[in-house]
Formats: sequence, structure tokens, C-alpha cells
Amino acid sequence: MSKKEMQPTITEHGVIATILGKETAFSGTLAFKKPLQISGDFTGEIISDGYLVISEGARVKANIKAGTVVVGGTIIGNVTATQRLEMLSTGKVQGNIRTAKLQIADGVVFDGNCEMLSSDEP
Repeated sequence: MSKKEMQPTITEHGVIATILGKETAFSGTLAFKKPLQISGDFTGEIISDGYLVISEGARVKANIKAGTVVVGGTIIGNVTATQRLEMLSTGKVQGNIRTAKLQIADGVVFDGNCEMLSSDEP
């Protein structure tokens, strides 16, 4: 394991507490409170008010509702980010998105509709 892999990733919500690694495949409903990173395959549903990172190379087939979502991998499903949705240059989303704040990098692939939430909407 390289030094870079051993360094914890720090977000505005604290250190990423849980990582589903590249070799991990998970199916079901996932709920969490502390920051979470998915680097492998996930199928199902994700529900949280927390911070979610979909790493480059990750494949997620799920409807997602979270506070903040950072997309570097592929998501097939609808995404609701009540606080912020950030799409990195390697990110791909096939589905509809709803968010209060949206940041999209050059190179993003997005196929769906976007709805901006007002700040007072849950």
C-alpha cells in the first residue's frame, strides 16, 4: 500500500470514515452518517444526509439521496443532493439530478434532467 493510499481523505464534513474499496461489490440499501467513499461496485439505494464520494472507476446503479455527492465514477440512477452535487471530469451520470448547488467540470458525461432545489426545500 502506497503512502498516498494510507492518507485519509479529508472533506468539509471531516475525514472519510468508511471506504468501499475497488474490489468491493455491495448490493442493498445503504444508510450512513459520517463521510463515505465508494470505489467499487454498488447496486441498490443510498440514503443519507451526509457526504458521499463516488471515486473514479466506481460503478453505482442506485437512486441516491445524500447531503453532498461528489461524482468521479459512474452513476446509473437518480441523484438528489440536498446541499451540493459536484461532478468531477471523470464523472458520468445517467439519470436525473436534483440539487441546491451544482458544480460540473469539463469532460463530464451527463444524460438526464437537472432540477435546482431552493435553499428552503428539504
